[in-house]
Amino acid sequence: MVVGLIKRLFGGGDRKFTYEEARELAAHEDSAIRAKLAAHPEVRPEILYFLVEDPSAEVRRHLAANPATPPQAHPTLAADDDDQVRAQLAMKIARLAPGLTAHEQDRLRRATYDALELLARDRIPKVREILAEALKDVANAPPDVIRRLARDAEIAVAAPILQFSPVLTDEDLLEVIGGGPIPGALAAISKRSTVNVRVADAIAATDDVDAIAILLGNPSAQIREETLDRLADRATDIEAWHQPLCHRPLLPAKTAAKLARFVASSLLQALAARQDLDREAAVAVAAVVAKRLDEMEATGPERAEARKASDEAAALVRARQLREKGQLDESTIDTALAGNDPNFVVCALAVLAELPVSVVRKTVATQSAKGITAITWKAGLSVTLAEQLQAKLLRLPAPRVLRGRDGVFPLTGDEMIWQLEFLAG
Repeated sequence: MVVGLIKRLFGGGDRKFTYEEARELAAHEDSAIRAKLAAHPEVRPEILYFLVEDPSAEVRRHLAANPATPPQAHPTLAADDDDQVRAQLAMKIARLAPGLTAHEQDRLRRATYDALELLARDRIPKVREILAEALKDVANAPPDVIRRLARDAEIAVAAPILQFSPVLTDEDLLEVIGGGPIPGALAAISKRSTVNVRVADAIAATDDVDAIAILLGNPSAQIREETLDRLADRATDIEAWHQPLCHRPLLPAKTAAKLARFVASSLLQALAARQDLDREAAVAVAAVVAKRLDEMEATGPERAEARKASDEAAALVRARQLREKGQLDESTIDTALAGNDPNFVVCALAVLAELPVSVVRKTVATQSAKGITAITWKAGLSVTLAEQLQAKLLRLPAPRVLRGRDGVFPLTGDEMIWQLEFLAG
């Protein structure tokens, strides 16, 4: 009879067992048979609970992972001496965590919550890490457990919670920031999908250079103008902050001018090409760039790079000024094209088409006939100018030039929109 039960247990015939049959298998001397029973999804809960004290760790591991194991067994398994038992339980019990509270009245839910708390305090970091990964994006995970994991001494445990958990409030985050956080904790907070003003201010007030660099590079971080300005004052000798500062959305004009005094020439180009600077701010940045060029003592490639940045900044300022006066038109661009002033032509196209200068430059560098045709169309200019731009700006041979007919662009509107999206990607 026992042989037949074992065959059924391992996949032969009917795998459902009566209480007496399961009890007989649970008492079998072969731990492999008991382990198979512990993993069975349809064994009576009382039989599974009986196995919680089994001497074989392999049996208890299967028991911890089995969704059918009754909640009464969870606290005992959470205190098991075997690390893998607790790890298996952590992976399973996290699925039961949503909605649990510290004040559970129901006996079974209380047992599950107690087990969850034990796992959050487990002596093995890997167990806590498994729990943190499972709970990091659960909106109704138990707040007490989440707060404990967020303050864990191991960054592998705390980081996923600090970066992702929607359960943490601003007050929770501020408490972590002000409580002597472990290395990496502030960086994790800085990566959150939303960093509110108070939290951003608190991180910016610390000496954690890496965390502040990540905060500056997070476009969703709500950083006040005053905070950005203070960071710009501190950033002179902190190169890790230069690029994220120069690329911050809605950079204040005063901050942009400060940055122009010390960032590398490649970042000067990025500052000068920003679309959100008004005319006065753009002029101020261009003036600082020019002054720096005059003061530079270096020669060779560094000076050449700085001069390139200065020339582009000046061209961009001029294009914007002409547009404000209503004087940036096809004739102006045609004149610049004939006068071999590609810097101005590129900047003028970018301004009229409301595109980043980098997009137009990439189009020119790749000699994309379709791309420059689409940019010309978006800028509101003629197909005739598009043909001239292909020949003189892109320097394409005549057979490669896309030509229109009767003033109509050679691409459809949809095709040109696709080209613009591709170039901006």
